[in-house]
Amino acid sequence: MKLMFYPRLAADGIRKNRRMFLPYILTCVGMVMMFYIIMYLAVSDALNAVYAADNLRQFFALGSWIIAVFSAIFLFYTNSFLMRRRKREFGLYNILGMGRRNIARILFWETLQTAALAISIGLLCGILFSKLAEMGLVYVVKGEVTFDLTVSGLGIRRTAEVFGVIFLLLLLNSVRQVSFSSAVSLLRSESAGEKPPRGNLFFGVLGVALLAAAYFIAVSIEDPLSAIIWFFVAVLMVIVATYILMIAGSVAFCRLLQKNRGYYYKPNHFVSVASMVYRMKRNGAGLASICVLATMVLVMMASTTCLYFGAEDTMAQRYPREINMTFRYAAVDDMSAENTGALTDYVDGVLRENGVTPSNILRTRTAAVAGVFVDGAVETDVNAINDLGLSVLGDIWNFLFMPISDYNAAVGTDYVLSDGEALICVNRGAFEGDTLTFRGGETLKVAYRGDKFPEDNNAAADLTASMVVAVPDLKAALGGLTEIKTSSGDPIPDCRSIYFFDTGLDPEGQLELYETLRGAVRGSEFAARYGLNSRTVESRELESKDYLGVFGAFFYLGIILSIVFLLAAVLIIYYKQVSEGYEDQSRFEIMRKVGMTRREIRKSINSQLLTVFFLPLLFAAMHIAFAFPIIEKLLRLFNLNNVALFARTTAITVAVFAVFYMVYRATSNAYYNIVSGVREE
Repeated sequence: MKLMFYPRLAADGIRKNRRMFLPYILTCVGMVMMFYIIMYLAVSDALNAVYAADNLRQFFALGSWIIAVFSAIFLFYTNSFLMRRRKREFGLYNILGMGRRNIARILFWETLQTAALAISIGLLCGILFSKLAEMGLVYVVKGEVTFDLTVSGLGIRRTAEVFGVIFLLLLLNSVRQVSFSSAVSLLRSESAGEKPPRGNLFFGVLGVALLAAAYFIAVSIEDPLSAIIWFFVAVLMVIVATYILMIAGSVAFCRLLQKNRGYYYKPNHFVSVASMVYRMKRNGAGLASICVLATMVLVMMASTTCLYFGAEDTMAQRYPREINMTFRYAAVDDMSAENTGALTDYVDGVLRENGVTPSNILRTRTAAVAGVFVDGAVETDVNAINDLGLSVLGDIWNFLFMPISDYNAAVGTDYVLSDGEALICVNRGAFEGDTLTFRGGETLKVAYRGDKFPEDNNAAADLTASMVVAVPDLKAALGGLTEIKTSSGDPIPDCRSIYFFDTGLDPEGQLELYETLRGAVRGSEFAARYGLNSRTVESRELESKDYLGVFGAFFYLGIILSIVFLLAAVLIIYYKQVSEGYEDQSRFEIMRKVGMTRREIRKSINSQLLTVFFLPLLFAAMHIAFAFPIIEKLLRLFNLNNVALFARTTAITVAVFAVFYMVYRATSNAYYNIVSGVREE
């Protein structure tokens, strides 16, 4: 045979099946483009001027591999639609005398031409749009935009390698399918159809049980630590339950529609429901995939959008003032009013030297003790808590012992306590007892319950429930707790004082003052003078840059991955419509011959689309509604407690996705053109 025979035959096959190949190639181009863009962002020099650049590079390197793995899985899935359509053609070649090796050569050239088009066009588009993507990222993370256009050699090489391997695996899989099929089976592959599956009660009940259990986990979790452990378990249960219910449950759903005579025996419903029954097993798997992809998009975009636009609230809680100084002491005695007063006087002197007058000052002293309620008393011994195991992980409390004078000054109250009494104020928890007993310590009578929790960056960052225990005498209230040691020999109470204040300086001035204060409290001589174990100086301005760098990258990566997942969902819908259109073509031809009009065909198609393609959207909305409580707990790990903001971003995300999901209407035209045999006039 001539040298160009197989390449021309492959090109001719692609051209004749362009209805199937064009969306496939365009999707491959999109995957290649997205992969290159993320690789480009991971190594972009523009990130050097962005705070937390190393974190950004790690995020985008991870995102590139997520797209690589997803592309491999998804392209295998969509390639199965192509092969199902092409098998009849290959069977005809086989009957006409072409051997399996010859067919393998055609597949080789088809794959090579598809890969060449997808990788070359994808890389070209990636290079063209990479600068735009870089500028968008720098804008999101509040960096400085540059206008130098560069090309990443590493990105090009890695993209070609990854998608070269994917297309090679696709070729091997296609050759395998043809090699192990006879000519007759190839000819009948497209028209074989499926037997109507029986409704399986066991799997239906199993799916409902798994989904109910996952929803129960999501709505019953009370603390963020437990949410970390159970979130991925619930996700796996929801995915499995979705596939089971979409396959087994959809069969039962169609059976119910058939039993409803008022609905079923109508021209626009009869044909669509009858045809769906014969394909429901494959329909169910495809719809479940669309549902899982939709849920991934909704969860990803809602959470990352909330984290990004909730940055101001998060920073206000985590860093209550522009400058936040924390000093930790070796013992309670070192945290006396005289010693901490001398320390703040020293800091005020440094501020005066730099022309700064602190305002909105917050000063408190606390002795933090972690414990677990056991039989009505608080166990604080680390070894005893460890013996209780992981079951108490979500029940750990952080008790912040504080002088009542400091509490009054912090929240603007004037409580007075007697010896043995305490005022308690709870954050992220509930306590109803009248007394508070500490094993190895004292028993305190709860005299008051405060409704204002003092601003404290440490409490804001805690994943566990916190309780301020304001007392008249700090050392007396701690009692024997000061004698309990950790496994490393350190005392149990974590004694610290805070000095938070605003400066009135511009951002650059705040950063300069931050560096000055860090230098002023550095050194062993300073620590020994005030009995300090450690000291920390934090700048809200600096930490905001870090936060925006990290979660801006999350938000931007979420947008890119959501675009990829949306492309996948759209292509699945399109291929389902086209492949099922070819299967239904003969059925609708018969229905036309017995008197079914084009208008009735259109109504039947719309009925099928409304019945089938809105199920994934409804399931996805239901999934994210029940996932809302557990995701809200996870967001607390990032100091985001604005539930109203998360609710708004979730609702907006669902609404926007529903608009994009309306692409199913465009695919109905492709389905109609196939089953009707002509384009609609």
